[in-house]
Amino acid sequence: MAIMLLLCCAVILSCIIANRFSNKFGMPALLCFMALGMIFGSDGLFKISFNNYAMTEQLCTIALIFIMFYGGFGTKWETAKPIAVKATLLSTLGVVITAFLTCLFCHQILHFSYSESFLVGAILSSTDAASVFSILRSKNLNLKHSTAPLLEIESGSNDPMAYMLTMIALAMISGDSNTSIPIMMFTQIVFGVAIGVASAYIGISVLQKGEIVSEGMDTIFVIALVLLSYSFPTIIGGNGYLSVYLTGIILGNSTINNKITLVHFFDGITGLAQILIFFLLGLVAFPHLLPKIFLPALLIATFLTFIARPIAVFLLMLPFHSSLRQCLLISWSGLRGAASIVFAIMVIANGTILEHDLFHIVFFVSLLSVAIQGSLLPMAAKKLDMVDNSSDIRKTFNDYQDDSELTLMRMYIPPGHNWENRLIEEVNFPVGSLALMIKRDSETLIPRGNTQIHAGDTIILSVPAYKSENDAQLKEIQITLSHNWCGKCIADLNLPENILIALIKRRDQNLIPQGSTMIHSGDIVVIYK
Repeated sequence: MAIMLLLCCAVILSCIIANRFSNKFGMPALLCFMALGMIFGSDGLFKISFNNYAMTEQLCTIALIFIMFYGGFGTKWETAKPIAVKATLLSTLGVVITAFLTCLFCHQILHFSYSESFLVGAILSSTDAASVFSILRSKNLNLKHSTAPLLEIESGSNDPMAYMLTMIALAMISGDSNTSIPIMMFTQIVFGVAIGVASAYIGISVLQKGEIVSEGMDTIFVIALVLLSYSFPTIIGGNGYLSVYLTGIILGNSTINNKITLVHFFDGITGLAQILIFFLLGLVAFPHLLPKIFLPALLIATFLTFIARPIAVFLLMLPFHSSLRQCLLISWSGLRGAASIVFAIMVIANGTILEHDLFHIVFFVSLLSVAIQGSLLPMAAKKLDMVDNSSDIRKTFNDYQDDSELTLMRMYIPPGHNWENRLIEEVNFPVGSLALMIKRDSETLIPRGNTQIHAGDTIILSVPAYKSENDAQLKEIQITLSHNWCGKCIADLNLPENILIALIKRRDQNLIPQGSTMIHSGDIVVIYK
């Protein structure tokens, strides 16, 4: 037992170190985790013989559940709403088109049987949220034209469709006459949606009433809720992945207690889940078998990257007048990763007899995808002029709750201010605050009790952090030319009594609003409600 725990510790520390070096050298961290798994595996340096596909499938499924939940929980619906239709089409119809084209390629060119061709297409039809956003967030790489939230919604929500296609393919291979594919599709979608929505609203009801869940137990309650939202629909024939994703996106965009704590907790859990999945996938792989499947896997990866994925993207995006550059980047961002390999392991663990080595084919395709597409994704975004340096990819729905904890405040002292010509020790600063520095012309002064305040000084104060209550919300509003606030002064807006404009973000400036402040097109107005 102690040796196993020591080994786990060594693996986690190795992955942390690998993550550090991957960021330095521009290599996707998830690829490093996978490589470490192979190093520890039976063909690697440590010769750990591990081929328990059933255990691997169970562990990876649990990890994937939390990744999918946090993918929904961390989605800012206000940002995602304008592109929700496009993202939904990519995550549903786009998955079907990709699976169909890959199936035709495997059957017509590689001469796989039709059922195995469909299985390969189904498993590889979804993009991987963990891979895409691990790369984007590690590089702080935001994209123009709302491409980042589009990829976030698509990659976070297309696994349920790929899972359903995989279940259909398995039913076809098994030849079970008792399985009705239309009924399977109906139960997968209906039960998945119904239980996901119900679980979310149960969670909202409980978390909004602090007396039901005692302090410190909210994270444990949400863990139980996540497991419920996956397991219950799965038992009755529903789509557990769809359910858990819906639970996440509804719960994450609701007003609940201790949301910041939940975000930080599940961010850490998701990081550990990604390490677990990619390390286990590397551990269970046998690199000496890869040469046998090298050619078909390479051809499938090439077809997916340069034909199937672009066709699906262009067919669905061009009707929305998306630019050629955006379509090309979305096509290139279709990384295959954890979900595809987990579904392949699920097939193997199910005892399905196949003619080809499905696991290692999918493993190698995902390896190539993360290594090549993932490594070149930042460069592709820059070459296509799709990088948006004015915003941050890491912004989620909870940003302003986090901002409310900032403890620095700037105060400008105009002529005639009642602090003018007074000493620091004579001023009644807010309770718990401290004058940290004084900006005077080109000088920065460290104030003492006998320091005199002059007109024109800017005083930087440290003040107690504000903890946002449930009835206090901060919300961003993007101002366009057609917005009815555009070109107006704040004093002319006739705002309701419970709404205050707290901040205006104009390009690289943060403006404290006055009644005479004019709102311009392109501004981001932050309102306090």
